[in-house]
Amino acid sequence: MRPHVMQALDNWRMSWDEQQFAAQEAFTAAFPALTPADRCQCYGPTLRWEKPGEGSGKACLDDHGRATIEFDGVSKEAVGKAMLEVWGADWFAEGPGGFAEAEPGQYSYEDESTYAEYYIDVLADGRTSFAISYVKIEDIVTILDALEQALAEHRAA
Repeated sequence: MRPHVMQALDNWRMSWDEQQFAAQEAFTAAFPALTPADRCQCYGPTLRWEKPGEGSGKACLDDHGRATIEFDGVSKEAVGKAMLEVWGADWFAEGPGGFAEAEPGQYSYEDESTYAEYYIDVLADGRTSFAISYVKIEDIVTILDALEQALAEHRAA
């Protein structure tokens, strides 16, 4: 490979690494419980969290710069409040009261234009598990921030 092409490729790699680091900083600014972890199947930087009584999960980037979060055992009330703030009610056919009032079951949406995937399992015990995959970093940061605020309110109650 010619030297100027190698230099341009090296510049791109350095810029890509800086972008990934900045994305991780945005994730942890929005949801401070996230900490660096071994990479997952996304092949990019991975952050994980686990807090007894609040849940666990991960946030990661794939090699295309898309973000994914997968959280388990999170309060239905907190998830409902965050989802309501970000998307409004009944976006997933969960009902006019949003996920905080949703019946147990599986709710999903796949965006054919962006390939984003949204899966929310509302459990009978008042918890949820959810995955939001292949979305823009801004979208993940927005939901992480809303969820952190909802969980903080839940802790204070």
